[in-house]
Amino acid sequence: MNTIQKTIIYWSIAVLVIVSAIFLLVGINQKLNTATTTNVVSFSGQGKVFAKPDISTLDFSIITEAVNSKAAQDTNSRKSQSIVDFLKKQGIEDKDIKTTYYNIYPQYSQIRPPIIYDAAVPVAPDAARITGYQVTQGFQLKVRDFDKLSDLVDGLVSNGVNNVTNLGFSIEDPEKVRSEARALAIADAKEKADELKGKIGIKLGKIINFYEDIYGYAYDRGGGYGGFEAMSANKGPSLPPGENEITVNVTLTYQIK
Repeated sequence: MNTIQKTIIYWSIAVLVIVSAIFLLVGINQKLNTATTTNVVSFSGQGKVFAKPDISTLDFSIITEAVNSKAAQDTNSRKSQSIVDFLKKQGIEDKDIKTTYYNIYPQYSQIRPPIIYDAAVPVAPDAARITGYQVTQGFQLKVRDFDKLSDLVDGLVSNGVNNVTNLGFSIEDPEKVRSEARALAIADAKEKADELKGKIGIKLGKIINFYEDIYGYAYDRGGGYGGFEAMSANKGPSLPPGENEITVNVTLTYQIK
């Protein structure tokens, strides 16, 4: 056997060893993964936190009509400036007053032809013509002092606001509340795991998966929402904020030893 033949045999054996090692590692890894994904058990937990809202969001709009677009815009500008000046006098900062939309619409009037009862005479269709323009400007207001909220709503209407909608109460930085709810949910899931592992006769290993679901909504705990119903002729609407509920659901998946 010459040197070339020996070299070929040597490299053939080496390749065979490497391929065998790869197949062995893949098989071991597959078994480990199968064990990890099949020999598992999951426990769910829920955490719920009630928190008082610290910010109110209010949408409102100004609707102005005039015979031409410039007159409508000029009138709208005066009204909007009056409203902004009013809000600033109430201590509202610029960052909490935002224009959300500004629209200009032509207004049409239908001109109907005279009534003709002779069927032989053709009747022209209704003709439309522009009779004026409407300007609509929408705002979004953030209120941080709830003691001022009722007077603000009353003052907005008095200063020319035509439409007030979407009054809501929320938590400006909800992550802190979510964190508290999350901690309660994890503790609840772990408590269930400790309680049930003995009953079902298993030993738990490490946590190999974590799933979280968050949802929250405004929740009335006795105060109720008064909406825009006035308390009396001399007072603004009753607007109690209630409380917000933040709920976090988690699922912990343990490996079974």
